[in-house]
Amino acid sequence: MSSPPPPPARRYDLDWIRVGAFMLLILYHVGMFYVPWDYHVNSPRPVEALEPIMMLTNPWRMTLLFLVSGCATRFMADSFAVQGKGRLALAGSRTLRLLPPLLFGMFVIVPPQSYYEILEAAQAMGMSDPAHSPVLQDFWLRYATASGHWCDADGCLITPTYNHLWFVAYLLIYSLALALLLLVPGVRAGLQRIADRAFHGWGLVVWPLIYLFAIRWTLAPIFEVNHAIVGDWYNHALSFPAFLFGFLTARSEPARQTFMRLRWPALVMAVISWASWATYAWVYRDAAIPPDSLREVMRLVYAADQWAFIVAILGFGARWLNHGGPVLRYLTVGVFPFYIAHQTVTVVAGHQLAKLGMPLGLEATLLVAITALGCVLTYEVARRIGWFGLLLGVKPQPRARPVQAANRPPLPA
Repeated sequence: MSSPPPPPARRYDLDWIRVGAFMLLILYHVGMFYVPWDYHVNSPRPVEALEPIMMLTNPWRMTLLFLVSGCATRFMADSFAVQGKGRLALAGSRTLRLLPPLLFGMFVIVPPQSYYEILEAAQAMGMSDPAHSPVLQDFWLRYATASGHWCDADGCLITPTYNHLWFVAYLLIYSLALALLLLVPGVRAGLQRIADRAFHGWGLVVWPLIYLFAIRWTLAPIFEVNHAIVGDWYNHALSFPAFLFGFLTARSEPARQTFMRLRWPALVMAVISWASWATYAWVYRDAAIPPDSLREVMRLVYAADQWAFIVAILGFGARWLNHGGPVLRYLTVGVFPFYIAHQTVTVVAGHQLAKLGMPLGLEATLLVAITALGCVLTYEVARRIGWFGLLLGVKPQPRARPVQAANRPPLPA
């Protein structure tokens, strides 16, 4: 029997999938402004029909991001090993890349989101001009010192906060946990052997699906997702194993081939699951209580939706996205500062655009365009400010030394 071909030197498909997952997340947060769901700010003209479209990515988008982040961490760890760097290099690298933007985001990027959230809440309570009232006086100082006491019937806003940057906080925690785990002799080889044996052929689909069924049945009804680290046990049980799965399968050529082989069945399963889940959520959207038996079944449908879409995306990506180029090089680095900045741009721009009363389609188009422009500007600034770019998620790149042409003397000084 011939051995499987070696994995490609670089998984461009995973780079494209990571970029695509972040872009979908940015569009999702723009959509959050228009659906009648709880968000930091909301359009006064909600579009209820957007809900099924939003649910197309809702079950799996963050799980996919953690999975491809695990893949990236694997390639990083392997690179450090080849370079002979110490075992703590991975922990140091992840801390350097994730902690500065997290802290900078909490105290600089995120505060405008909280400001407009408080402003709109105060307006909804009948206050005519909250921006010039004691409610928002000395806002940043009260935000940073957790002394705002901004409360309503739904509870109090706890600050400082990380809002959408919860993903960065969780990724940092998972990366450090993995780095510590890898310090234990034999653990990495043992985990890899288990993964190679379990995630082989149909096991690549069946075992993760059974696991998702189990946590959706047992943990999801008890632990609501809160992004607060403490008490977020269903989310941790979902996200950390996805991160580990990416780390353990990133270099597996049999896994890559299996994803490609199963991409069409997975896509069919994904579409059926999404249609079922979206219909269920639409029918019971007005606080109607579904029968317990139906609720149990839909937990399984939700889990099937999660994994089927991920398998399909990884399969089609492996089949069609194994090519690089200047666009991918730009976006691979740029998409992280895009993510850091996008929600603040959307919240501020959405609040201001809503006051103009323009046609809804034009307003939404402008909101997408302004968000995209704000993301690009953030990246362009970050890549030009040296080590300060780490605050926006960009590590300074070494400058290439000019290459002299053959048989040509250097220009005089």
